[in-house]
Amino acid sequence: MKVLTLALLFSLTLAKPAPPVRRPTGHVERSHGGRWYFAASGHAVYCYGPVMTLPQANGDLQKVATFCRDGQTVVPLKD
Repeated sequence: MKVLTLALLFSLTLAKPAPPVRRPTGHVERSHGGRWYFAASGHAVYCYGPVMTLPQANGDLQKVATFCRDGQTVVPLKD
């Protein structure tokens, strides 16, 4: 029994984790349900959330895309 336990412990210490999956450099991963939008800044953004209309400080309404790639929560859209 001791030999079996020692063999098991020895095999666990020598086990190597699987190497991480490598992807090509130019590969862009897309999640299902997202969409490209044209931001007010002139850039294209990929967002997963709904488009909403939010009031601005001066009383105007601004269309925004929500939950965008790169951690942006709200991105103003070009009308």
